[in-house]
Amino acid sequence: MTNLQTKRQLNEEFKNVKYILTSSMRTKLLLALYEIPKNLDELRNELKKPSATILHGLKELESINLVRRAQKYYELTSNGYLLTTNMIKLIENWYSLGRSEVFWDNHDLYDIPDEIIRKIYLLKDAEYINSTTSDLSIAFNKYIELISNAKNLHIILPIYSENHFKHIIDLLNNGKIEYLKLIISDEIYNSINENELFKKELLENEKVIFKVINFNLKIFLTYSEEFMSLTLFFKDGHYDDSQILIGKDENAIKWAKSLLKYYEGY
Repeated sequence: MTNLQTKRQLNEEFKNVKYILTSSMRTKLLLALYEIPKNLDELRNELKKPSATILHGLKELESINLVRRAQKYYELTSNGYLLTTNMIKLIENWYSLGRSEVFWDNHDLYDIPDEIIRKIYLLKDAEYINSTTSDLSIAFNKYIELISNAKNLHIILPIYSENHFKHIIDLLNNGKIEYLKLIISDEIYNSINENELFKKELLENEKVIFKVINFNLKIFLTYSEEFMSLTLFFKDGHYDDSQILIGKDENAIKWAKSLLKYYEGY
């Protein structure tokens, strides 16, 4: 499919989405029917609207093959189910971006693949933490607290930070971290190798596995079975350690795992 064909298809799809989203009744009907079919009385009680208004909306959705009537019940067609699923994801993505608007708006997102950006709704319950001018270490201290209670860690590490490495080494030596996988650039790997302490405690440590890639990333992602955390770079290329996104729910950890697997494949 050419770019022109893709644009034409997107324009057509946008017309369909716009048709749904510009009517609160059409949108509410699709959401109401998403899980189970319902009859007119159930829809009227749920939506608190008169029968005539609901029937008009149902007729509009039937005309574009999103809803069908099965005896006394109304249900989504396959097309209706797929469109509503994606509509819910759009709403959740919007909600997720809104909750952490400053975090996403201020940073470079280039190294987060499009297919993973599209699933940003999985981070809707993640906590945004921002350091203050009176305490610039809030985000960093929260991060150290998190990794201090994790046995297994996978980290995409885009910076050479002696402070980070020393904390990690302490946790390894104290037996708190039992397994650590670091995804780093060859530039950072070489810098570790040139430092005798880091070479001994990290490169020669049997608990530590390295995945070395030949380019610099702008994602600092930490993943464990208990949490995920994400810090990013400003759009001017400088690393930002003052803002962190932390998720402890299943969806956030799932999102982090997919991003991790993407770069493990390099």
